[in-house]
Amino acid sequence: MNLIQFLRSDGKRAVGAIDGGKAHIVKNATSVYALALKAASSGTKLKALVKDKGLGKAIDPAAILAEGRMLPPVDHPDPAHLHVTGTGLTHLGSASTRDAMHKSNQQAAEAPLTDSMKMFRMGLEGGKPAKGETGVQPEWFYKGNGHIVAAPGAPIPSPAFAKDAGEEPEMAGIYVIGPDGTPFRLGFALGNEFSDHVTERVNYLFLAHSKLRWCSFGPELRLGDLPANVSGTSKIIRDGKTIWEKPFLSGEDNMSHTIANLEYHHFKYRLFRQPGDVHVHMFGTATLSFADGITTEPGDVFEIAESQFGLPLANSVAWDKPEKVKVKSL
Repeated sequence: MNLIQFLRSDGKRAVGAIDGGKAHIVKNATSVYALALKAASSGTKLKALVKDKGLGKAIDPAAILAEGRMLPPVDHPDPAHLHVTGTGLTHLGSASTRDAMHKSNQQAAEAPLTDSMKMFRMGLEGGKPAKGETGVQPEWFYKGNGHIVAAPGAPIPSPAFAKDAGEEPEMAGIYVIGPDGTPFRLGFALGNEFSDHVTERVNYLFLAHSKLRWCSFGPELRLGDLPANVSGTSKIIRDGKTIWEKPFLSGEDNMSHTIANLEYHHFKYRLFRQPGDVHVHMFGTATLSFADGITTEPGDVFEIAESQFGLPLANSVAWDKPEKVKVKSL
């Protein structure tokens, strides 16, 4: 079962359930967040709770998306309590992509292992621990909160000071923290972990700056576990024509870490186990158009698709106007 959130024609919020190729409105539901909290509090599976609430009239998710009424598949009444984070160097091939960004061919031949390659190898050696054991921790970054989430179909803004506006097609894990501080995973969605790769390439210590950008995920939230093999397509469309297209892989068959290991190293921090909070965690990718020399332009459309996750995630690129920021003394 997949869930979506959207605005009805009267502007009111609604939740939809997609199951067996059919989509219906979920009765008496206006947010996935509220449903998830109720399921966590009552010890009920989210899918069972949706079925208990009952399904109403049929809906057309593709039409909702085309009409600009699709919302992110989960949000929080207070956006500051939705945390967007991620892990890198988690996928087979991701280290070579990162290395290509950070050094020239001559450097690649002469220099010792980069820190990125060292961390990637740590994941290969210890990212999939035996059951009951703790594996090596991954690279980790903070991206922002609910204020930097663009709805599926909406533009992703890039700040005027950015040097690049590049897509990152990956899986987003969706979590809510229960009343006793227990993290509950709702499921997974397609994610575009939008980043500034030119800034990152200057020095890998600028990674934190490069990640403080908007992102998008959805349109559909797939309940349950992540498939072992995720095989999708990432493309960039300019003026109606595809200028770049490449397959992307995810799922544990294509990763150097288990999902459980990555989840542990995020939620081991008590800070991230505050009751009622929502977490959207991006699990990384090995596929970037930037690595192929693509420079995006305003109006370009990113499209990330994988049939197991329903409708594709598409967002255009938008550049913000320069802002003058001045700190005042009180």
